[in-house]
Amino acid sequence: MEAILIRIAEAWLLCAAIQALLWGVAQRTKNAAIVDVGWALSFTAVVALFGAQSHAPRSAYLPIGVLVVVWSTRLGCYLIDRGALFGPEEGRYVELRRRWALGASRKFYVFFQLQALLTGILSTAFVVPFLAEPTDGGALRALGATLAAAGIAGEALADAQLARWKRDPTHRGKVCDTGLWGWSRHPNYFFEWLVWLGFAVYGFAFADDGGWIAVFGQALIFATIWKVTGIPATEEQALRSKGEAYRDYQRRVSKFVPLPPKA
Repeated sequence: MEAILIRIAEAWLLCAAIQALLWGVAQRTKNAAIVDVGWALSFTAVVALFGAQSHAPRSAYLPIGVLVVVWSTRLGCYLIDRGALFGPEEGRYVELRRRWALGASRKFYVFFQLQALLTGILSTAFVVPFLAEPTDGGALRALGATLAAAGIAGEALADAQLARWKRDPTHRGKVCDTGLWGWSRHPNYFFEWLVWLGFAVYGFAFADDGGWIAVFGQALIFATIWKVTGIPATEEQALRSKGEAYRDYQRRVSKFVPLPPKA
């Protein structure tokens, strides 16, 4: 456990340095959304850090390391494509800037550093394979990798479907209910959680050496999506902007797990 805590502390310090640099950039651009790009891509930096110091068999950590990098890179590039670096500042950050007023600079620095801390904590989901040998025959690692890969593919598909739907000007003010969005109101959140569930299952292959700690990551992601900044905030905004159309969508389509829509 001591080795795990040391690696997590190192990951936190690395991410703190990254977010401090990005906060400096945000001070000049007045676009705090760069924090999200930094959060996503910092996981790739953490995997590189873990891999450089690993004494475990490469076969133990390489599959999950590759999956984390693929997930991290895809999400980071998606956020950049949405304008997190060069577009206008996202509405929630505009509201925070207005609410914090003269103290915005200092409070945004704290906010950026909290994202670094979150990255360090979530790194518990995949740190153990870099430190230990697996204790199972490979079935759990195969299942975990499959779940994580399915989550990455599903999230990418959901994002692509929504982006394509939004490009049609006739859809302005309407609710996307096609493709995966016709089976779940939040397929991107569901598949995001599935990625972390895959990491947790993979970690159980190292249960004798602390692999159980991987469970914490998916639980934290699920709690955040379900109760904090995920579904509640997204649905409140959708109800404000789309009103009765979204209420009808809520009645017909599953909240989280993709299921056939109601008639």
